Amino acid sequence: MKDLIAKINAEIETFRIESESLSEKGIKAAGARARKSSLELEKLLKEFRKVSIEESKK
Repeated sequence: MKDLIAKINAEIETFRIESESLSEKGIKAAGARARKSSLELEKLLKEFRKVSIEESKK
């Protein structure tokens, strides 16, 4: 669980950096990287939900 949370935090940081590059500096490639990061975050958060539910049933 801690490893999953660490991955989520790292991906959030990546998303934050890329989205700031897009909005503040106008770097279009950062937008694509931010969108890719958001898709990865979606997968990780779904996995977190699944693991969290399993842990609460124990």
